[in-house]
Amino acid sequence: MKKIDDKLAPLKHTLIEHPLYREINSIEDIRFFMEQHVFAVWDFMSLVKKLQAELTCTTTPWIPSQNPLAGRLINEIVWGEETDVNKYGVPMSHFEMYLEAMDEAGASTHEIKKFLSELDSGKNILENIKISELPDYVKNFLHFTFSTIAENKIHVIASVFTFGREDLIPDMFIAMVKNLKREGEHLHNLIYYLERHIEVDGDEHGPMALKMIEDLCQGDELKIQEALEGALIALKMRIALWDGIFAQLQTPSLT
Repeated sequence: MKKIDDKLAPLKHTLIEHPLYREINSIEDIRFFMEQHVFAVWDFMSLVKKLQAELTCTTTPWIPSQNPLAGRLINEIVWGEETDVNKYGVPMSHFEMYLEAMDEAGASTHEIKKFLSELDSGKNILENIKISELPDYVKNFLHFTFSTIAENKIHVIASVFTFGREDLIPDMFIAMVKNLKREGEHLHNLIYYLERHIEVDGDEHGPMALKMIEDLCQGDELKIQEALEGALIALKMRIALWDGIFAQLQTPSLT
């Protein structure tokens, strides 16, 4: 894991120091950011559920998992991501928490709800993404996620999940929370969501996800290399998403 982490360090630094965080200076900026970022909050759950489907038995008749350690780790992560509690103690997924935070902040949930309602089970998800009216930087981000899932290399999916999402989230969101707390008004649910991610991902899910990759790679050099390549692309896609949002925030129509 140290080999992978060392290779990813420059890209992680780029994300943590991304100018997007400094560009979010108003409630209007926060709303726009959330309206774009919510798609990354949503597709994250497909990575989680794909890992659960492959590493545990989710069908009947039940048979024992071939990866009990990885299965235990992903089940604990799913439990926290899919059925956590909001600030009022109500059970819900982190995605639903994010929608709740968007409503409170006055951000529109129309596009994400429209996208989900138009998911056609008769079409491949990649086709749904292609024909959507989403910005290219969101489309490209989603396309990478579901292309990775479709390739069905579990160690790569775990790497994209870990290094492109779980391992990265605490550092990225700490920078945002510092800025958001200055706004204060109408952002209580968003701040709770972000702080909850910092707490859960930094202290629990991040370390669990790293152990899961170790268990899946088992020291196999080819798998380690493929995991590294997947993680590198995942971070580049996140940077491209941030670049797209940053560029839009700088346009006169949003100021």
